[in-house]
Amino acid sequence: MDGDAVYGKVEDVVGCHVEDAVTFWAQNVSRCDDLLKLTHALSEVCPRANAVFGTLDFHKIYGGCFSEDKCWYRCVVQQVISNEKCQVLYIDFGNSEVLNRSDIVEIPPNLQCPSVAKRYRLWGLQLPADENLNMFDQGKKFLSSLVFEKEIKVRHKAKHKDGAIIVQAEYEQTDIGEEVAKAGFAEKCTSPGDTIDAEDRKADVMQNQHQSLKASVPLWVNRSNRALYSISKGCIDHVAASPRSQNFTGNRMFAPKEKLLPSNSVPDTSLAQVRSGQKLSEGKGVRRRENLNALQSLKELELEVQQLKHELQVCNREKEASRKTAESFEETLRTFIGMKMKSLAAKVKALKEVRHASKNSRFEAQLLEAIEVVTKECLTVPCSLGRLQKVWTEYDLAQERIKLCKNVNERDELITKRDEVQQNLYSVVEKLIIEADQLPLSERSRTLQELSASLQMVYGQGSEADDSEEVFQQLFQWKSLKMEKLISVRINTDKALQILGDWFSDTTKCFDLMSEASSDLEEVVGNADDILKKAELAISEELDTDLKEHDEAEKGIIMSAYNKVLHKISQEQSMITVIQDRYLASVEFKKQAEEWLNRRPDINNLLSIKKTVKSLKAQLRWKLVEKNNFEESDDYSEYEMTGIKEEIADLRNKILQEISKEQEEYEKLTYLVQKWFPELPLLYPEAGILNYMSSGGLLTCSLDRDLLDAEPMKELSMKRPLVCSEIQGQKVLLKGYSVDVNSEAQVIERVAKYHRVWHQQKDKSGLLQLLFLLFCKSDPLVYLMVPYYPGASLEALQADTPLTLEEALKVMKGVAQGLQTLHGANIVHGSLHGRNVFAVNRNHGIVGDFEFTKSEEQRAVANTLVVGTLSLVAPELKMGQPASPASDMYAYGCLLFWDDKVKSLLLNLFCCNRLTAEQVLRDDCFQAVDTIPVSPQPGGEHEPHEEQEPCEEHEPCEEHNSEKTDEKKSE
Repeated sequence: MDGDAVYGKVEDVVGCHVEDAVTFWAQNVSRCDDLLKLTHALSEVCPRANAVFGTLDFHKIYGGCFSEDKCWYRCVVQQVISNEKCQVLYIDFGNSEVLNRSDIVEIPPNLQCPSVAKRYRLWGLQLPADENLNMFDQGKKFLSSLVFEKEIKVRHKAKHKDGAIIVQAEYEQTDIGEEVAKAGFAEKCTSPGDTIDAEDRKADVMQNQHQSLKASVPLWVNRSNRALYSISKGCIDHVAASPRSQNFTGNRMFAPKEKLLPSNSVPDTSLAQVRSGQKLSEGKGVRRRENLNALQSLKELELEVQQLKHELQVCNREKEASRKTAESFEETLRTFIGMKMKSLAAKVKALKEVRHASKNSRFEAQLLEAIEVVTKECLTVPCSLGRLQKVWTEYDLAQERIKLCKNVNERDELITKRDEVQQNLYSVVEKLIIEADQLPLSERSRTLQELSASLQMVYGQGSEADDSEEVFQQLFQWKSLKMEKLISVRINTDKALQILGDWFSDTTKCFDLMSEASSDLEEVVGNADDILKKAELAISEELDTDLKEHDEAEKGIIMSAYNKVLHKISQEQSMITVIQDRYLASVEFKKQAEEWLNRRPDINNLLSIKKTVKSLKAQLRWKLVEKNNFEESDDYSEYEMTGIKEEIADLRNKILQEISKEQEEYEKLTYLVQKWFPELPLLYPEAGILNYMSSGGLLTCSLDRDLLDAEPMKELSMKRPLVCSEIQGQKVLLKGYSVDVNSEAQVIERVAKYHRVWHQQKDKSGLLQLLFLLFCKSDPLVYLMVPYYPGASLEALQADTPLTLEEALKVMKGVAQGLQTLHGANIVHGSLHGRNVFAVNRNHGIVGDFEFTKSEEQRAVANTLVVGTLSLVAPELKMGQPASPASDMYAYGCLLFWDDKVKSLLLNLFCCNRLTAEQVLRDDCFQAVDTIPVSPQPGGEHEPHEEQEPCEEHEPCEEHNSEKTDEKKSE
């Protein structure tokens, strides 16, 4: 016997599942903590555990995901339904369900402990033998109402042969078994359990002993009522005492003889009384036993009456169900032929539609057509393509050698070799152009794109293709077998429908009263069921064959072929792209080769322009000298001075126009150097082509600072010379950088990199434009010319006339765009502050230039500017880390600190993982900024409080400026 089924053991349990009217599952109340620990452990282990595979162990405990709450519980497998479905029993609760194998996982050995719930069976009860499904459900619900989620007391009686513990269950002084029996959902059983406990055996022994003394007490009395047993025992003991009294009286007969006669009457009277009392007692005992027997018989009769009533109810329900079933059968029989023909007609209609529409693409017809396209209709690679690639590589190598050549003596030899390769390349290019013109490259590329798109709509995204050439052959073999099977099934269907049609024809003749042909009606109609059945089976088989899904092996064959098709499409598209690229390059090469046939570019136009500029500059100098002399002359006339100034302005404009032509000529030469003639800088070193190219097109030697009407900007010249001038109606600043032989190249390189970044987007870049880069002949300075925005720096505006919220959002959006442009080119500003951020027209923000003579780290170290009490230097820079885009975004956030409505954005700019410029531009506060109108400022235009300072190195903000800014913000 199981340790948990020890006779007489009493435990408090909580019902958790009911199987039927006498069987339930329950959990010991003392195991509550164990159940909680198991649930917590399973929730951590099972989501990461491996799903079961292979053969399942019916004696092993697994983890199962319950379908209703998606939580994990321990379970054992009861039955394997299919490869994907298993029926499991949740051992800690008693319920079971069908799960997918993917929802069953392995659990570690420490969770392979005995179950918390146990299966119990009510003592002395069994299910009725004639119980139907409705009564079974009602009994199950009745027992569930008594035990489910209720704390009940159970006393172990025995153990059933199926492993259940037979118990006597009570809930609040209510015997659950008696309640189930009274409700009629269970009946008393002759053998309460497979194992008889010691107490019952003891009771049976005592009962047998009493029967040996006086067999007048029935067996059922002792078992049904202890009180009756006590009464019966008393009666038996009283009756047994009579012989003892008789023996005692009989002893008196041995008294002396003389005393015998006088005493004869006394013994006779006493004996009669004793006998009378004895008979009276015996009569009472007999009547009492008879009454008890009658009462017990009455109870048995009442129980039999109840059982008969219950059986009668069951019979009536079964009779009603049988009646309804009979009526249903009769109705079905009346409409059987019509329903049969209607069903058959529907299947025939569906089969017609399937055959007409060729459903399922008739075994992947679209894929088969694609295979035909990529294998038999693919383009042929031009014969000259391989030769062209080889010769073009030689040509590029020859050009690179000329570009790297520093020795004039080797120059001519390298050019001669390049020209020879160029001739070979020209002949190959002509062949490729002829061959490519005959190929439908664009049409073929469009066909492949459409084919790829249509296949992906059906089969989804492809994967890596198999290099085997047998993939397509496997698909063809599979398709052939499928078609053979389909043809065979179709033949059977056509044959069955033909037999059905002939049967209809014969039947029609039998019912035609006007027909003289005689036919046996019984023979014709007799095989109707067989004909209809065969026709229906044939149609169903064809529909199943045509509509059923592919199995895994078939899907593998199809997907392998699909991936191979995509691979071939990709290969051919790549080849077409190569041919098209080489074709366009060949056409351009041929055009250039024919243009420069037997000649080489020269710099005559450039020299002519330079000569003109030189002449104009000389005239301008004379005019400037004339102006200076005239100012000191005694014959000074304002009218004549105005004329001289107009001539000077006209000469400056002409010089600038010629310089523009010079830049255009430089651009042409730069293109020729980069594409076709890298020898031009070697042939014409005096032209300065390499210097122009290295500066990004900014460097000009034809423009001198002395020729400009420049005014020194002392208030802005903190660290370097700074002058202001006007060119073609635009105010410009010339920033002077002190350079030497070593730093000059670095400055030009940094300026060129910045200019190239600006040139890609120009006005949309969010950066300050660089106009010219020029040298000073008298000083070791290089001047950078930039536009001048007086009073437009953010610091000046916020100190004098602060921007409104709408204006500030527009300006800061432009600044964020400028930072995004720089960071996208791997350029770190390093010194962003209010003096080099400009609000052009108060609604367009741009990032000013920075110190080109310093590196990013040097610019960051030099930046010590603060806004109020907030430092613009990022924390990581103070710790000695190098400048980065994140440190620029920190400074950007400091510039935004003036407005409370952007605090959520600021939090993401001051944290460790800061937003990028691109993420800032997507912030909600900038989304609709372009649609916000700019409010006009009262009082019209304001004179700027502070001039533009585009320089990098600045002193900290003056105290009165910070205080004024704070006052404006508080207002």
